[in-house]
Amino acid sequence: METPTKPHKMHIGRKISRIREIKGIKQDYLAAELGVSQQSISKIEQSEEVEDSTLEKIAGVLGISVEGIKSFSEEGIVNYFNTFNDHSGTGAFFSSTNLHCTFNPIDKLVELYERLLASEREKLELLKNKD
Repeated sequence: METPTKPHKMHIGRKISRIREIKGIKQDYLAAELGVSQQSISKIEQSEEVEDSTLEKIAGVLGISVEGIKSFSEEGIVNYFNTFNDHSGTGAFFSSTNLHCTFNPIDKLVELYERLLASEREKLELLKNKD
């Protein structure tokens, strides 16, 4: 006799939280980008389901597709990193496989600069509102 298995429901909020953490993005930053409070982000991350429109906005800020959020798994990350070959013992430290950059350094600098600007703008707003 087979017992019906309950379909495993994905917890979108936890996936958003984990992706945000991996990318080094704070709840405050995500909240500011979405125009909501940090508490709202906390509630979203505790929610099993998230509205599609909200999910699209979050995906945009995180720099990932909605499908990427929905299909995210810790196991997938482990498997991804386990596919890299370790050439450290073969004397191939400077082999061509180690010189390929998986991201554009200029994009990372621009991203960092934009985050710094956003942070400074937040500080200015707080100082203006303090008076």
